[in-house]
Amino acid sequence: MNENEKGKILILELNNNLFSILIRGNRILLIQSQNLPRQSKVLPKQSQANSMQLLTDIYSNNKLPTDNNFAVGSIHVGRVANVAVNIGAAFVELQNNEMTFFPLAELKDAIITNRKPDGRLKSGDELLVQIVKEPVKTKLASVSSKLSLTGSYVIVEYKQNADRQIRISSKLGAKYNHLYKNLEPLKEITEKFNIIIRTNAENAEDISDVIDEARLLSDKLSHILEIADKRTCFSCLYKCEEEYITFIKNCYRYEYDEIITDKREIYDSLLEDGMLKTLKIRLYEDKMLPLYKLYSIETRIRELTEKKVWLKSGAYIIIEQTEALIAIDVNTGKYESRKDKEETYFKINLEAAEEIAFQLRARNLAGMILVDFINMTEEEHVERLTQRMKELLKNDAIPANVVDITGLGLMEITRKKKGKPFAEQGV
Repeated sequence: MNENEKGKILILELNNNLFSILIRGNRILLIQSQNLPRQSKVLPKQSQANSMQLLTDIYSNNKLPTDNNFAVGSIHVGRVANVAVNIGAAFVELQNNEMTFFPLAELKDAIITNRKPDGRLKSGDELLVQIVKEPVKTKLASVSSKLSLTGSYVIVEYKQNADRQIRISSKLGAKYNHLYKNLEPLKEITEKFNIIIRTNAENAEDISDVIDEARLLSDKLSHILEIADKRTCFSCLYKCEEEYITFIKNCYRYEYDEIITDKREIYDSLLEDGMLKTLKIRLYEDKMLPLYKLYSIETRIRELTEKKVWLKSGAYIIIEQTEALIAIDVNTGKYESRKDKEETYFKINLEAAEEIAFQLRARNLAGMILVDFINMTEEEHVERLTQRMKELLKNDAIPANVVDITGLGLMEITRKKKGKPFAEQGV
């Protein structure tokens, strides 16, 4: 795979799943799967409002319906069902009796819509909240009173009791830090909201694109705040954009040069989205060779679900996903070398480190990750391997860090949980 080669974003339907895929060469860099209802294909915009009952019937067992009304990022007027001070949380009910978890640590930012705030939270309070985490197995979905809207270049954020400021992605250099913090149009927005400049701002064609997006998002968030106390309990005030659009906005612009879909309704919706106006978007219409076959997507997906991953050298890694952690084991496999063992192990470990960083992102593995590299005796090699792993993880859009080398010689890595691992996305 040529690192300088630009990738493609593919949006296609396969086996009753809608896939959003960032692919370069013959490797998937990032993938997201969305289950489609058996009774329907991708819902056109005019039918989404009538789809709630259908989706509610399909999805149960403590899972929020997959309608975008209930997706991460959607904003609701919920009702406090119970306040559990002993665990520092309140349980907030949303539409269709869906219960969610609200941390009392955010009480200072709480927006109560049915009475004058007094620093307390009581059962029956109507609360403006945003879904920030999906329900996972026995855990409820989490909601927050810190509201935010995300675009390709910026995030606009509202905290009721906080200093307003412009924050810059740590991946952007000092030049951008100085540039954006001194832009008057952005300073005006910070009279009401926080602004976070995303890494993708580096790839904006013009600085006006960043400013326009910030204004658009701030106007949307202002409107939500203005109407909140005028809407009835259980109203959805902000419905998330389609998952494939969010996927596109979260991909680094320098990694792809084109978006391709074989679905007319998705193609049309992409063209209508003003935040994607600078992107090349193409409708694939070859009926003889489906888009998923052109890019061998079934094979690529199968590779992402296998435990054993072969390296070019003939060595391999084993990825085991358990309830508590991710365990990764590095093995010499078929690798042959006439060099001394220490140099051989060091070379394999460096190759494995690159593949591990790649797999963590592609499979969206998160939480505690323990890597059992091949044991090396030279401290310099251990330090160089650790440093290399840290450098590789910096390229990940999701925060990931090397914590330490344990007493047993295992490298401990943490990666922030954001969405479900690919293996749990119902593929």
